[in-house]
Amino acid sequence: MRSPLSAAWIRRALSTRRRVVAATAIVVLLAAAVTWAVLPREPAVRTEAAFVNVASGPTGDESVDLDTTLYLPEGASAADKVPAVLLAHGFGGTKESVRADAEEFAGRGYAVLTWTARGFGRSGGQIHLDHPDYEVRDAQRLLDWLAARPDVRTDADGDPRVGVVGGSYGGALALLLAAQDQRVDAIVPMITWNDLSRSFLPESSGKEPTEGVFKSGWAGLFFGGGGNVGSGPAGLSGTSAAQPEGAPVSAGPPSPGPGAGPGTGPGRAPAGAGDPACGRFAADICAAYLRIATTGRADQAAVDLLRRSSPAGVLDRIKAPTLLVQGEADTLFPLGEADANARGIAAAGTPVRVAWFTGGHDGGEGPKTDSDRVKFLTVQWLDHYVKGEGEAPGDDFTWSRIAGFDALDRGLVATGYRYADYPGVAGTARRSVPVAGPAQPVANPPAGNPAAISSVPFAGELSALLGGVAGDIPGQHARFESEPLAEAVDVVGAPTVDVRAASPTGEAVLFVKLYDVDPNGAATLPNGLVAPVRLTGLPPTIDAARPVTVTLPAIVRRIEAGHRLRVVVATSDQAYATPVEPAVHTVAATGAVSLPTVAGDPIPTSATVWRWVLAGLVAAIVVGLVVVVAVVRRRHRRQDSSVHPAYAGVPLAVRQLRKEYADGFVAVSNVDFEVHPGQVVGLLGPNGAGKTTTLRVLMGLTQPTAGEIYVFGHRLVPGSPVLSRIGALVEGPGFLPHLSGLENLKAYWRATGRPAEDAHFEEALEIAGLGDSVHRRIKNYSHGMKQRLAIAQAMLGLPELLVLDEPTDGLDPPQIAEMRRVLQRYATDGRAVLVSSHLLAEVEQTCTHAVVVNKGRIVASGPVEEIVGESPSVLFDVTDPEAARAVLAGLHGVRVLPDGEGQLVVDTNGTARSEVVAELVRAGIGVDRVVPRRRLEDAFLALVGENSRGSGDR
Repeated sequence: MRSPLSAAWIRRALSTRRRVVAATAIVVLLAAAVTWAVLPREPAVRTEAAFVNVASGPTGDESVDLDTTLYLPEGASAADKVPAVLLAHGFGGTKESVRADAEEFAGRGYAVLTWTARGFGRSGGQIHLDHPDYEVRDAQRLLDWLAARPDVRTDADGDPRVGVVGGSYGGALALLLAAQDQRVDAIVPMITWNDLSRSFLPESSGKEPTEGVFKSGWAGLFFGGGGNVGSGPAGLSGTSAAQPEGAPVSAGPPSPGPGAGPGTGPGRAPAGAGDPACGRFAADICAAYLRIATTGRADQAAVDLLRRSSPAGVLDRIKAPTLLVQGEADTLFPLGEADANARGIAAAGTPVRVAWFTGGHDGGEGPKTDSDRVKFLTVQWLDHYVKGEGEAPGDDFTWSRIAGFDALDRGLVATGYRYADYPGVAGTARRSVPVAGPAQPVANPPAGNPAAISSVPFAGELSALLGGVAGDIPGQHARFESEPLAEAVDVVGAPTVDVRAASPTGEAVLFVKLYDVDPNGAATLPNGLVAPVRLTGLPPTIDAARPVTVTLPAIVRRIEAGHRLRVVVATSDQAYATPVEPAVHTVAATGAVSLPTVAGDPIPTSATVWRWVLAGLVAAIVVGLVVVVAVVRRRHRRQDSSVHPAYAGVPLAVRQLRKEYADGFVAVSNVDFEVHPGQVVGLLGPNGAGKTTTLRVLMGLTQPTAGEIYVFGHRLVPGSPVLSRIGALVEGPGFLPHLSGLENLKAYWRATGRPAEDAHFEEALEIAGLGDSVHRRIKNYSHGMKQRLAIAQAMLGLPELLVLDEPTDGLDPPQIAEMRRVLQRYATDGRAVLVSSHLLAEVEQTCTHAVVVNKGRIVASGPVEEIVGESPSVLFDVTDPEAARAVLAGLHGVRVLPDGEGQLVVDTNGTARSEVVAELVRAGIGVDRVVPRRRLEDAFLALVGENSRGSGDR
């Protein structure tokens, strides 16, 4: 029976627990209320789907049916007119690609018209690549249709109040439509092009597209997507399944995804197509593509055709305020495209704003913090210039950079920055970083195979992700490297570098890249961006070569102090067409890399603000609970620095340990033992006996109900400094999978806050026995490798007490034998080891002492040989086991035991061992060894029973 004092203590504890639970419930309900208050509501939106017939073409009399859906906010009517948004999809998509964005715009009070562009999905017609007479005129007819709606606000008869939003293919349409039709009130083009000929035939030294290097990878995807689309309303029931370029603008930047083709229909080529291979592309587009793809070069006619579908030539006619959003992870339309559009529009006096974000054709929407920023800018722009609400957004330049991981959901976080004036890709300042290296020969492979992998559609950093498996091909590239940077540099814009080249052919196609190389030698090519150049008129020797300035694609990247810059000049790239004939060129890069910088101010987003509000609320809850728990613990267990004199020299003393859970379950009822210097103590017991609970209490992972634990005389409580003298492996290893084994050990040691010189990495790695695998990432480790590394981690500081839970789990027999020797060697110089294991044979061979626990209590403890005790049986080591069995079978009372595991184990049943040996010798059988035979397993089963089960460890 418990004493009154004990009962009172229980009542106080229960009262405190009730107060804690009640306080927690109130705070959680408050958090739920705040969260409910800030979450957006789904607005009511109604839709109207229809095929709209439009007349387009050069003469305006070519009829085509467009598959449309109009999204209307609740309450829109002739009495309550609303402004409109024309929402265009990306190449290969359909109106379904932008459904979620249309619903959100409609929820914000806009009438949103989406449609499937001609040549895609269920719409009729052929693909003309945003031709002013076709796709652009189609959009003009849709403006007419909107102006005729009684529920759409108009500025005049036939002039709807409208903004145009689109990504990639739809972004170019927004620009071209605003140039061609002055009824457009504002546009938000995203991740789109300026000059389509330069986009697909780039040349980074300033040459015309006819000298450009064909971007064959992306072009193949465009024509592959356009070649297998549905055949129009008559032959298709259903909508687009694949979306190579969607444009979810209101929920963030566009998030294109790869697809074999955008249509679900039969995919036949329409009448008039130039080649069946081009599907629904118009004949002139198809013919131009086939010419370029065959030769790798563009003629002037092809360039003129592509420029016909480019905003570059009509930017001065755009009067609609323009928000240009461009992706930093975009090898199709990099940041320079938006820069050219911005300069052309601003030159005409039109309000223009530029925003760069971390996504793009290769990076999707980017982190949520970044997509939220772009969403805010988009809505702000439309609300002011179309809806007529809010202050003018201004023309400041914003961009973003990946900043790390979110502490709440472990997703990537991007930090946004602002600068008052748009500086372009040249930046506001330049930083020169010298690079050096000898002139080097580089081979152009025949037919461009094998080719380097750097910029691959939809995979902007593939070479970095593959960790060197793919990348620059040996013999096909030259490297020029800087010294480590003395301080970090924030690059915002297009770097430049001078290269020289020589070739016996007089011409070379080269790909210039700028890598960020960390102190460990890992090289990263930012977003997989490369600068292709076609150099002509080259001398045969490098001494006669003149420098050519190469402008690399604009990037946003922080190059940390201690990192190096590496300029690579390669002859091949899988994303581009290269000369078929093999050749060997000589290249050199001298001087310096010029890095653009912009000194911007960090900017928050609404999502960031709410994230911090919620994070602060969660932190307040956690702090409150910690304070309450700390107060309760302090009442009953005050930490002190006194040393119990009886245990001052004892690594571990466990006294009357008890652990009882709230539901009444008793995991440990009375455990009492000591571990002395030089001992390897095995903690044994059946499953559920209380072994793991004892270790968890020992390591401070759970609190005991009663009893004390002393480590070198110090009473063990959470946070006790004496814990630093214990090394432990309890409940399995836990490592960061993206780090190597060695990096994990170093990170663990840094987290302990102890001096680096106190770590014994060499000894630990020798113990782990992982060899070169210690430099591989943990995610590639087997369970056994992780176990060995965890044991090495426990031994890093050569702690005076080592506590291991199942240390041989996952190890093979040779590794188990080595672990046995390691533990025996470790228990020297005053150190001690406590091992919990179910492998009784290993405990018997490894441990000096054992503690046997059953049902939460100790049933035996002491030296292993004492627990094993005297043996009723004898092990005979003889020269002829079969003959010996026959002799022993004839002796009265003597029997050979059947469980000898290949050895001769005999129960003498009182017969003197000398007499048994004499009989064997008389029979001519040599007897080499006679030893008592009793295993720890026999003693263990005798102590706990063969069918014993513990009380269930927790």
